[in-house]
Amino acid sequence: MANPRVDSAATQKGALSKNGTTVLGVFGPQNDMRALMRSSSGRVKEVKTGSRFGSGTIVAIDKDGIMLRQSGRTQRIAIPGS
Repeated sequence: MANPRVDSAATQKGALSKNGTTVLGVFGPQNDMRALMRSSSGRVKEVKTGSRFGSGTIVAIDKDGIMLRQSGRTQRIAIPGS
């Protein structure tokens, strides 16, 4: 079943940043969630908690996005439209 927020963001002009890291969506059971991430270069990668992405590490995934730790700082990256 499609996520209405993802469907909505996918049809909005400019909803996805072309110059930054974007969470395209999350999926899986709550205790083992995965995410599809797109880098600023356009590369798409499936990640899980503990995965490396760019120069950071995924430290958490929930229904609204991910937490990414880079250079000692942790930032939330939400699914566009959430």
